[in-house]
Amino acid sequence: MRLLSSPRTMPLSTAIPSPDCNCLALRQAARYVTQFYDQHLAPTGLRTTQFSILAKLKRLGPMSINALARELVMDRTTLGRTMLPLERDGLIAVKDGRMDRRSKELAVTKAGSERLHRAGKLWVDAQRDFEHRFGARHAADLRNLLTEVVSCDLDKAKVASTLQGHSPRANL
Repeated sequence: MRLLSSPRTMPLSTAIPSPDCNCLALRQAARYVTQFYDQHLAPTGLRTTQFSILAKLKRLGPMSINALARELVMDRTTLGRTMLPLERDGLIAVKDGRMDRRSKELAVTKAGSERLHRAGKLWVDAQRDFEHRFGARHAADLRNLLTEVVSCDLDKAKVASTLQGHSPRANL
């Protein structure tokens, strides 16, 4: 049986990410580097994302989960799942918000600060090791480029409104 391509459907070859797909390349690199840092942090029992949460809270002070999600460029529900072990282990405290008791405020505990301090030493080793293997100049360039990616205008709302009327179902 031979399947014929309908003019209304996207050809399969364009639906499969190609080697020059930006999203695929970024996600693969992110997973690879995350695994590298996770290996360095493993003795502390923290994963890279948990380390980032503790470090951001320590640096900026107590904040709401929504504010922290924005700071980490993370989905709020993903952040909520990621921080559960931190709360369970007593590394962060979740309290009622100071301004609005309906909101929750997150803060690093004394135990969280101590774990962050131990993990920070291993993180420095990971940074040094990464820069040694990848090259200090390349690492700096990469950070600058990725900062630009995060700050460029890839607003989801704009993308969604632009794509309205361009969905595959619109052609049915």
